[in-house]
Amino acid sequence: MNRPLAAAAVGAPASRRTGAGLSVRGLSHAFGPDEVLVGIDLDVDAGQVVALVGPSGCGKTTLLHLCAGLLRNQEGRVDNGFESQACVFQQPRLLPWKTTLDNVALGLAAAGVARSERERRARELALRMGLADADLDKFPHQLSGGMQSRVALARALVLDPQLLLLDEPFSALDVGLKEELYELLLAHLAERSMAVLMITHDLMEAVRLSDTILVMAPEPGHIVARFELPRPLALRDDGWSHRSTARLLQHPAVRSSFGLRPRNARADARSSTAPALVRLAGHALGHDDVDSPTAGDDAPVFVPVEPRQRGGPTRC
Repeated sequence: MNRPLAAAAVGAPASRRTGAGLSVRGLSHAFGPDEVLVGIDLDVDAGQVVALVGPSGCGKTTLLHLCAGLLRNQEGRVDNGFESQACVFQQPRLLPWKTTLDNVALGLAAAGVARSERERRARELALRMGLADADLDKFPHQLSGGMQSRVALARALVLDPQLLLLDEPFSALDVGLKEELYELLLAHLAERSMAVLMITHDLMEAVRLSDTILVMAPEPGHIVARFELPRPLALRDDGWSHRSTARLLQHPAVRSSFGLRPRNARADARSSTAPALVRLAGHALGHDDVDSPTAGDDAPVFVPVEPRQRGGPTRC
């Protein structure tokens, strides 16, 4: 039976809804005559990681900026019950005239934290992010792109925010650097009950980091599907992540969102070869668990979403 989204919003499983956190209802937005978002409803609860996934131009960044309060919403409601938040953007956006240490401590300085205390906290977290002592006195132009990304992430995390907003901060990094920053972020999440709303066009990244994936489609941007990922973040190895991503890529809502051809009878007839290809790819990457008989027991769970129409109810 379908349920009104007002009772069960997209993004938060019933067992985790506490009434606190980030709540978005009926959000629509336009730039001039161009409609960017329509009928967006979602929840993010404390300790939950929600990923917004979709192709370029579907309004993901606009939605994140509305949730962050960087844009004024035109229609609908954004209720943010978190007491503190921090953002990490696609570009590091470091201040070029400040050292690494001062960039990490920037938010603490704005909050009025005493210099000795903010430098202590900034140094401690910067070192945990993989930066060396010698890096802390360098300026942004003296740091590699990967090091700048570490600084940007540390600048947000040092504030110990209740809500972390990620605007594709890993998109320009190579696979190795991405994995390092994933591990650093996951380690931080394991220690704190911090909520995360992240946007990405990388489905594998969403599978690796999130509890819930919301799939968006463009023209105008709207949510078309929700997937719950039951496996705990700490237990997601590469084999599981590859399998789960492959499963999601076969789902009609995901394929349609990214402009992929729908699966047809001929493709389905060949689908029996897919497990073998997944096994071969997994073994090539050193993932022996791809043959495990329980490998699919905690696969992503699809939750249907009926897109909201203006003035009408949303159901999922």
